[in-house]
Amino acid sequence: MGKPTAAFLLAALLLASCSSEGGSTPVQTPGASSGPAQTAAASPSAALPTASTSSAVPSVLPSTSSVPAASGLPSPSPSQEPAGAESPIPIQYQMNSNYDIKPVDGNANKKVVLLTFDDGPKEAAMINTIFDTLDKHQAKAIFFVNGYRVKEHPELLKLIQERGGIIGNHSWDHIVLKKKPYAEVKKQIEDVQKIVKDVTGETPVFFRPPHGAGGDVGKKVAAENGLLYMTWSNGSLDWTMKEKEAGKPDKIVKNVTNQLHAGSNILMHELPWTVEALDKLLTTLEGKGYSFVDPRSIKTPAAAN
Repeated sequence: MGKPTAAFLLAALLLASCSSEGGSTPVQTPGASSGPAQTAAASPSAALPTASTSSAVPSVLPSTSSVPAASGLPSPSPSQEPAGAESPIPIQYQMNSNYDIKPVDGNANKKVVLLTFDDGPKEAAMINTIFDTLDKHQAKAIFFVNGYRVKEHPELLKLIQERGGIIGNHSWDHIVLKKKPYAEVKKQIEDVQKIVKDVTGETPVFFRPPHGAGGDVGKKVAAENGLLYMTWSNGSLDWTMKEKEAGKPDKIVKNVTNQLHAGSNILMHELPWTVEALDKLLTTLEGKGYSFVDPRSIKTPAAAN
């Protein structure tokens, strides 16, 4: 081989060697020192932390819990309320000194009545029939319960709660409280607060003294427990009727309508003839332009706090 040919071949070999080394220039991250040890960073797999280094180097990949599902639906927002959660009922009404229900301001309907039932819970059949009628008329009511009855049949109190009733405190034994000492009245009221909370998980915010006779001591204990003290301003007189008395449902309707006025706080009881009269009574009230106030929209000491 002549010298020109040998020189040509040597030049070609040197050129090929330079071309192959050009693709292996190391990729350096900011702040990394240069040198042979950094050459591995050029590999894509080397750019991600391995299992042995992931505790020291935070991952920049999003966690699978925050990645939308494959269906394309967005993940729920953390602030989103659970399905079926009820919105808070705004306070629109307050009770006056006559125990009538009146609007807090001029924006609420004045022509309303409050429905209440005392002395329960007694029987599932009557409770369910009352609620069937209330649901038909889209009405809510307060059920003022006695502690001794709740103790005997806690499942009936749970039934009232499950069907959407608002539970009120009617003392433990249904005794006249106004002449009792403070300690006894306190026990009569607070024992009901406790058993209702134990059974339902909720504490009453309404109190009605038995026979409408709580006296100053009853009002004091009610206030100490955040309870709105009330008697009534429209009595159905269903408790005065005898078992064999004829036409009791019609008499109940007449008794209520004879006393009817805006804000009427209507007293009824869990009695067979009251249950029978209820649908006609509510239909009559609606026909006269009245609607039924939701007790949860009434201002109470507990709500004020």
